[in-house]
Amino acid sequence: MSRIRKPLIAAMAVALLTAACSDPGAGTADTGSAAPASWPAETEKLDGVTLTIWAAQNSNLVAKKVAADFGAATGAKVNILTVPDPYEQSVQTKVASGDKPDLAFWQPTASQLTAINAKQNLQPLDGAPFVEKYTPALKDATGILDKTRYAALVTVPAVEGVWYNKEVFAKYGITAPAKNFDAMVADARKIKAAGGVPFYEMGGEKWATQWWVQVQLADAAKNGLWDKVNKGEAKFTDPAILDAIKKYKSLIDEGLFNKNITSATFVDQGKALLTGEAAMAIQVNTFFSQLQAQSTTAELNKKIGFFPISPGGNVATFIPDQSNALIAFKTGDAKREAAARQFLSYWLGSAYPDFVKSQNTVSIQTGVETPATVPDALKANAESIGTSVGSMQVLAIVNPDLYLNLANMLAGQATPDKVASTTQAQFDQLAQAIGAPGF
Repeated sequence: MSRIRKPLIAAMAVALLTAACSDPGAGTADTGSAAPASWPAETEKLDGVTLTIWAAQNSNLVAKKVAADFGAATGAKVNILTVPDPYEQSVQTKVASGDKPDLAFWQPTASQLTAINAKQNLQPLDGAPFVEKYTPALKDATGILDKTRYAALVTVPAVEGVWYNKEVFAKYGITAPAKNFDAMVADARKIKAAGGVPFYEMGGEKWATQWWVQVQLADAAKNGLWDKVNKGEAKFTDPAILDAIKKYKSLIDEGLFNKNITSATFVDQGKALLTGEAAMAIQVNTFFSQLQAQSTTAELNKKIGFFPISPGGNVATFIPDQSNALIAFKTGDAKREAAARQFLSYWLGSAYPDFVKSQNTVSIQTGVETPATVPDALKANAESIGTSVGSMQVLAIVNPDLYLNLANMLAGQATPDKVASTTQAQFDQLAQAIGAPGF
């Protein structure tokens, strides 16, 4: 599953990596050039070369077939090592101790590239042969820090939005997806009044609580909210963000969610939507993966739909996670560094059409068709990226533990005001740790 979260302790550990640098993400001994010297041919022979890829528990099978095929074509050996959760914290700790793989799955946001100290630790991927193959909406959407590309996108970035059960909507006389957040709430009240469960939240696992706040901030994000937060000109305690937290709490208090909201799990949430126990869930792409594992494409097309949501309309919020992209490390071994670049070229080159088919997923390249077997809801999710806006994780310079603070609110341990003030204090602390101006 996609656990897009960044504990405060992990971020503070990274601060130790960057504390000596006035430029966040800059290293003390950056020996790399501005761009790789070359991009080897996809199947250039690599007999005797061994590459290591770090992956999380939910991404350790993504590259399995590509790695095997690359090995058969080049003679290289590719080992995929599963790094235990919490993945980001574990990777950052290992890298801080000097342990580096050749490649790793990584959240390709500017804040997470800063967290891994990209300028010191990662190979620039500018000039990669696959960059021009990306669909226009994705080409420069993520993976870039300070105008340098450090991450290679391999799948559609996660998008926050509303997954809904079409049959439940029909049961309660809802004929079309809502056109804005308030209209969605109106539909929810209609469902509740007739005895149904409008929304299902997985508060027991906490990490998705933040989606409810972030989709409410989509329009403000388009208008520069996170730029202001990054400069200290806006705060989580200001109405723009605080009111979104209060709205989330008020909808819970109104009884529009599942009664077991504080204990329900990710699996519970998927089951509830698929069976029709609940009408809607605000989630990201990997939520749909568990539905695919339990259903046929025909059943999903009949039952499940997706629509983006924001206060003013249907603006999606995108939040690429570590399963969507890979980074290549500077290891000091020129042959392995070149082989890592070659692996990315192969994956996003001749191997990509087969990868899309084997994963039954939406293509991110203009010249590769999305398989007909991909469910309609997943296609709709991917299509929403074209008009989407970045999440807090994408646009903020650091990411405080908003989801944990919201989970505390669900459990009755914090008020909305406390959530906002605690999150702002964490943001200030993290921003200071990376030397951000004004903090």
